Amino acid sequence: MSGHSKWATIKHKKGAVDKARGKLFAKLARQIEVSAKSGGDVDTNPTLRTAVQKAKAARMTNDAIDRAVKRGTGDDDGGTYESIMYEGYAPGGVALMIDVLTDNRNRTGAEIRNIFSKLGGSMAEPGAVGWQFHRRGVIITAEGGDEDTIMMAAIEAGADDVIAEGDAFRVMTEPSVVYDVKASIDETGIEVISADSAMVADNLVLVTDTSDAKAILRILEALEDNDDVQDVFSNFDMTDELMEVASS
Repeated sequence: MSGHSKWATIKHKKGAVDKARGKLFAKLARQIEVSAKSGGDVDTNPTLRTAVQKAKAARMTNDAIDRAVKRGTGDDDGGTYESIMYEGYAPGGVALMIDVLTDNRNRTGAEIRNIFSKLGGSMAEPGAVGWQFHRRGVIITAEGGDEDTIMMAAIEAGADDVIAEGDAFRVMTEPSVVYDVKASIDETGIEVISADSAMVADNLVLVTDTSDAKAILRILEALEDNDDVQDVFSNFDMTDELMEVASS
């Protein structure tokens, strides 16, 4: 199982997603607000449509979504945000891409740099990491779903591939249809842990050292806890056993 899949599963098991739901909603609202600056109609603004679909997939309320759209279109007061993709390395040569929306570039840059410095990573120059990744739709299901059911629902909705990872599944799609495929899987009653348009690495770095594994997960947690960080993408892989040890 890829590091992306394992990390999503581990957080789900620990209940971290539910505990951080308020922070997640704040980040989703910011994404909607920024997307809506190009127009508040989801039918003519595909970026906004994707942001709204992502928010609904996370069970954000329609009222909260509407307020975020109004802030973005200028119908309500809101800040001015810019999108930045930071790049860096964690121990073991693991590459990281950090997707940020911020109203203060200097503050956020200093915070990201401090996380890397304190936890054993390092910032990278723009482009040093990004060439290793490309954007894909990624859906992770909970363990125990029926493979034939998931396969039929996903492929019929436009998925490219369904990959068994232990007792769970990773569904790969074009970014534009990821939430349509998720909706199709939802209709089967199979639980979806996460669904997103993600930066996926072309090649994975296998992590075998326990100290490196723990350091990588500490950096991921610290970055994801930052209010300005929307997503963190990485190219690590490790065994289920090592992931459990490193996350405990």
